[in-house]
Amino acid sequence: MTRKKRKSLYPTTKFLAVSVFYKIFIGLFLLVACSQSKEKTAKDYLNAAQQAYEEGNYDLAKTQIDSIKIKFPKAFKEIKAGFALMQDVRLAENQRNIAFCDSMLQVNYDTLKVMLLKFDYVRDEEYQEFGDYIPKIYPLSQTLYQNTVRSGVQEKGNLYLESVVVGQNIHHNQIKISLPEGEYAETLPVTSEGLNYRFSTLTTSYEIVRYSGDNENGVAKFVYTFKDRPLTVYFIGKRTVSKRMTNKEKEGIAQSYELSSLLLEIEHLKLEKEKSEVLIRYLLSKKGE
Repeated sequence: MTRKKRKSLYPTTKFLAVSVFYKIFIGLFLLVACSQSKEKTAKDYLNAAQQAYEEGNYDLAKTQIDSIKIKFPKAFKEIKAGFALMQDVRLAENQRNIAFCDSMLQVNYDTLKVMLLKFDYVRDEEYQEFGDYIPKIYPLSQTLYQNTVRSGVQEKGNLYLESVVVGQNIHHNQIKISLPEGEYAETLPVTSEGLNYRFSTLTTSYEIVRYSGDNENGVAKFVYTFKDRPLTVYFIGKRTVSKRMTNKEKEGIAQSYELSSLLLEIEHLKLEKEKSEVLIRYLLSKKGE
């Protein structure tokens, strides 16, 4: 009986190996070619910047423009075009900033109009260029009969506290306000002339110390945060005296803190708007050259 002769598998295996190698080679070639063809040019960055500008994405537009100078230092045409586009971006950015400031200012002025109903405006025309806002809930007329802490807000938004000690010469220059659990806030000691007032009448003596700016040291915010909790104020000098704060004292300080925050925000928005207006005038003057 004749045995059939088997065909060798080796030629097929060799063919498959060559075929696989060929496919891998072609794939790698195409990958490299595609990656090279997709490398961004200076013009691509410029076009991307233009598109971002038109979409109002000014930060992205500026990033794309900066990339042209960094990646293509000899692409003078695109760099010049990018510089011109950057001026348009900055102009649009500041116009948008002005619109935002105007919108927020209107909201804040509406809030301010209502908030000021809680305050008296006090100004000595002979000595003061700007006046102070004093909480109606705790007017100055009620603050000279007992040890107390009162508050006010200057017209530009700066808050101040004043501690008043009546009938005791303790030469205090600092206050501390604390919760029953021990958490507290305290002013810095005030030694500046003009901020410490000590005087006497025929019947009693007075000590009034003003804390503003860094000296206030966040005490008003502390009272604002914990105004619904029992608070004790300590008048610190050659000796220390203390008292439990009344609701009127706490509410007056809390209202002053809110008003100060609002007025300072308004001043900040006005400043930002003014800066943008100045920059727009400059950019327009450069475009006209």
